[in-house]
Amino acid sequence: MPNMPNMPNTSNMSKLHLKHIHKNYGTTAVVNDLSLELRQGELVTLLGPSGCGKTTTLRMIAGFIELTAGSIEMNGQQISGAGRTVPPEHRGMSMIFQSYAIWPNMTVAENVGFGLDVRRTPAAESKRRVGEMLEVVHLGHLAHRYPAELSGGQQQRVALARAMVVRPEVLLLDEPLSNLDANLREEMANEIRRLHDEFRFTTVYVTHDQSEAMTISDRIAVLNLGRLEQIDTPWNLYNRPHTPFVAGFIGRTNLVSATLRAGCITLDGLHGEVPIQDEAARDRADARVSIRPQSLYLGTDVLGALPMGRVAVVSRTYLGEYWDYVVRPLGGGDTLKVHAPPSSVLEIGHESALSVDPRGVAVVS
Repeated sequence: MPNMPNMPNTSNMSKLHLKHIHKNYGTTAVVNDLSLELRQGELVTLLGPSGCGKTTTLRMIAGFIELTAGSIEMNGQQISGAGRTVPPEHRGMSMIFQSYAIWPNMTVAENVGFGLDVRRTPAAESKRRVGEMLEVVHLGHLAHRYPAELSGGQQQRVALARAMVVRPEVLLLDEPLSNLDANLREEMANEIRRLHDEFRFTTVYVTHDQSEAMTISDRIAVLNLGRLEQIDTPWNLYNRPHTPFVAGFIGRTNLVSATLRAGCITLDGLHGEVPIQDEAARDRADARVSIRPQSLYLGTDVLGALPMGRVAVVSRTYLGEYWDYVVRPLGGGDTLKVHAPPSSVLEIGHESALSVDPRGVAVVS
């Protein structure tokens, strides 16, 4: 197996452990039997669509919401569960909200030092730690400005500095970049990852944005309807999804029916056999398979790609960086999305050979 990017480099010691937690509102289960374990210094993202339970889970970790069942432990000690719920202010956690929640009547330095003041940190130490943290987030030159004089990205850096300066046991972030434009979101996602690599706070991050999660995470927990679908590294989630939901939610893919026999799949209307990476997959005629569009090629001259058969172009969309083609096997069967370089200009109705890189194929059910 190749070396995986974003692999966690953390201790095996458990820092935060969610054990079969539930949260019901009446008869509605918002979080349903969720178990997660975070190692010391790890950044885990809770990812999923609206209503999947990710923010509720984060608020249960923070102590803002009581569990219906199950327990949460930190450093081996129960902080939420039957008979014991530690108040939020005594959990040693910092939380960054979607709205930043910085004080408009305080300067940047005063905002960052607020948590230290609450903890009665000596003035000299507080001033030193605030100054150091402002330099880390590149805001030292703005220490005496007020929030109204800052850009959205700068306000977000203030919120990050205020949360980290108190050296929390666990750092919690609830969709902190959703108010920023696309370019600034990308910049701040990289900044959060840089800060995490520097301080190694155990971090739980909530987002519905797949690319954001892939950028910052050691591991990603994909939630759907209150349940955990899969938790894994970004590389494994993308290349080895376990369920159709994960395959479809993490990036674009083709979810198609296939026949699985002797470790190879065959698609309806195509004759080529493609070996799969899952040695445990059993033979069946109704397998569901994920094939990434960038792993399909219109032609047979791609190194490492295997021939599958012939297809015809059904529709096409030019997206600048690539053509997004939809093709149909000449023998019938499911349509497939194929990404092709800008120079590959094919008319609707054009017939072509189709080949595939088997590393982009995964059996998901």
